[in-house]
This record gives sequence, C-alpha cells and structure tokens, in this order.
Amino acid sequence: MEQEPRRLTVGQRAEAAGATTKAMRHYDAVGLFRPDGVDDGNGYRWYRAERLPQARLIGRLRAVGVPLDAIAECLEADGEPTVVERVLQAHQQRLDARLTRLRGDQHRLSHLLADTARDEREDAAAAADLPAPPPAAVPAPAVADERKLAAELFNGVWTLLETEDRTRAQDDRMLHMAHASRHHWEQVGGPENLARGEWQCSRVYAALRRPEPALHHAQRVLDLCQEHGIGDWDLAFAYEALARAHAVAGDPTAAARAVRQARAAAEEIADPGDRALLLADLETIATAFPPR
Repeated sequence: MEQEPRRLTVGQRAEAAGATTKAMRHYDAVGLFRPDGVDDGNGYRWYRAERLPQARLIGRLRAVGVPLDAIAECLEADGEPTVVERVLQAHQQRLDARLTRLRGDQHRLSHLLADTARDEREDAAAAADLPAPPPAAVPAPAVADERKLAAELFNGVWTLLETEDRTRAQDDRMLHMAHASRHHWEQVGGPENLARGEWQCSRVYAALRRPEPALHHAQRVLDLCQEHGIGDWDLAFAYEALARAHAVAGDPTAAARAVRQARAAAEEIADPGDRALLLADLETIATAFPPR
C-alpha cells in the first residue's frame, strides 16, 4: 500500500521556512505558494514536506526584499541557480539605484541648507547697509553654454544611476554621458571638475560591474587630486572610488585599505554634510559588493 506523503500544517511550514502564518496565507491568496490540500473537517491548509526547499527559498528571497513576481519566476524555474542569481542581480541593481537616489538627495539637501544659510547672511548684511559681495564674472557665451552642457550631462548620469530596472540601452547612454560630461569639463573647467568627472566615470563603471575601467578612472581621480593639491571631499571620494572599484574587482583587501584611507581623508572635510555623505557611501561598499 502506497504510503501517504508527510503533511505540514501552515504553522509547521511557516516555522520551518522562517515565515509567518499570515505570510503563508498571503502567498496562497496571491497564488505564489498554494497549499497541496485543505482538510474537509477543519479547513486547515496542508503542504507536502518535500516542498520545504521551495518554501525556504521564498523566505530567503523575501528576507532581502525581492518582489513577489520575481520570486514566482524563481519558483517556476524550480530554484535553478542561474535564474535565482539573475533575479538577485536585478534586485541588487534596484537597491543600488535607491541608495544612489537617497545619497543624492542627502547631498543636495546639505548644499541647500548651506545656500539658505548664506542667503540669510547676505540678507542680514544688506539690511545692515554693508557692502554687497562683488558680482561673479560672467563667462563668455560659448564657455557658458559648454559649462551648462557639462553640468546637464553630469546630472543626467545621476538620474540614470537612480533609475531602477535600467535597460541595456540606458546603461549605454549613462556611460557615454559620463564620458561626454568629463570631456566638456576638460574644455571649460578646472582640476576639481576633471576629478569629479573621472569620479563619475568610475562610479558608472562600478554600477555596471566593470572593474578594470572603474579602477582606471578612480586612480585618475586620486592622481588629479594629488597633482593639483585638491583635498577636502574630492580627495576622500577619490579613495571611496578606489574602494568601490576594488570591491567590484573582488579584492576585499585592497577595498578595505582604500576605505581606511577614505575615512582618514574624511577627517579633513570641512562641511559636515559632505562628510556624512562620504561615510554613508563607504558603508554601502561591503554590502553591495561582497567578496567573490
């Protein structure tokens, strides 16, 4: 006589897979993980014990916030490692985009606060009938246009870095825009602009998981800072770029060394908001790029 398969109740299956009973009922309701049967007498759902690997996979993926539709894709492939890896990489890109957006917001907020404080000081000086600061020199039209283009390209790259579920075409556009911005800054900017252009190129290559060019451009940032005596947050972010590039390359020792150098350089950052941004950026490196 064929032996009846071992059954698990909702509570037993939830405990074994690290989920809650409420979550199990939700997975049933949305069609993600249906029970194998329902008892006629008490209406309890039950599951075959051999489905535990699938249940544990759901628990692991939900623990890191993978969307339910992506989890369903993994279940349909019966946990095939290449499918799970692809789903996790796509989810990691989404998380990277969110972190980039939050760091950008934090950076813009810190400078907005600084601008507001400066405006208040200037208003107070005007009210006290003190001489106003001299107006900034107006660049020639061609130079102004090229500066505007360089800045627009730079900001456009950030918009793409902040975009979740970027397409391959958007990745290509992001990369070309970063190089174009760096080119235009070379025509009209100073060493600081060049260093920041190189830094953005390195960040883009890191986001695309391309270690060699990420390392090349990160080193160029550091070279420019050292050659022109650039310090403050530009120097600290040069080491941050090197740390991120080494992490992408799967070299945790070099990444950790660059993180230490970045933290040391952060002590010389004058603006507390910039310092906090740098330190927050460093915290993402180990988690976003674990050792291979």
